[in-house]
Amino acid sequence: MIRSMTGFGAAEGRVGAARVAVELRSVNHRFFNATVRLPTELSRWESEVREALRKRLSRGHISLTARVERGVAGAPAIDETRFGAYVEMLRRLQSRYSLDGPIDIAAVLRMPDVMSSISEGEEGEVRELVSIVDDAAHALTVAREDEGARLTSYLLDRLVLIEDALSRTAARAPQRLVEHRNRLRTAVQELTEGLVIDEARMAVEIAVLADRLDVQEELARFASHNAAFRQTLARGDDEPVGKRLGFLLQEMLREANTTGSKANDAFILADVVTVKEELERIREQVENLE
Repeated sequence: MIRSMTGFGAAEGRVGAARVAVELRSVNHRFFNATVRLPTELSRWESEVREALRKRLSRGHISLTARVERGVAGAPAIDETRFGAYVEMLRRLQSRYSLDGPIDIAAVLRMPDVMSSISEGEEGEVRELVSIVDDAAHALTVAREDEGARLTSYLLDRLVLIEDALSRTAARAPQRLVEHRNRLRTAVQELTEGLVIDEARMAVEIAVLADRLDVQEELARFASHNAAFRQTLARGDDEPVGKRLGFLLQEMLREANTTGSKANDAFILADVVTVKEELERIREQVENLE
């Protein structure tokens, strides 16, 4: 199944007494790269969450955000140790800088990690959080597969246009050689002004020209790359295909460039330009495939 690296997935569930919502967003990246944002109550399980993502997703920049829905969590808990430390810090600052006025309790409660939505004894277990992450990752995978199916259809349409252009080039190539041979004979006759021409030498020069302008090998290799590209898009396993498609595109572009350098023909050059334009469109989308 071809998967895009762009998608969104979400899931909710209970962790202990609290209800936790997890959202996943992904964009393209050469490797697996995860950014995990957990509320303080769940932050101790970050490594387990990251490993759960790694098992589900092989490539892409993944952003995970989890939040505790306070309306269904247990009664808010205050970390009194942290609260006291903030109060002591504020008193020292008051003393050091000769500040007047009482310490604002509401301000202290708003300081980082003082309030928790999950009460002590109701924290739940890491497997509960990982289960929610797995559900969100599954939803993300489904979204990436749907986008991958659309991209596959687009890539195949572009490949048809490339193959049509290559077919025109293959049909044009023999006629182009005949035209070059005739032009060469005419040019030699005009330069020699009626002198006897060494036909054997002329035949050798024409053979050298034909070999230099021949693009059959490039077209054959290009056809092989096209077939491999189609086979890769048709794979039904879970292996990522983006890197392989990128490699095939490099080889296809190499053959297109060589064909263009040998062309010396306006019709073939026009088709080579078409091929390179379509290859660029394909490259832009392949970068989004896992």
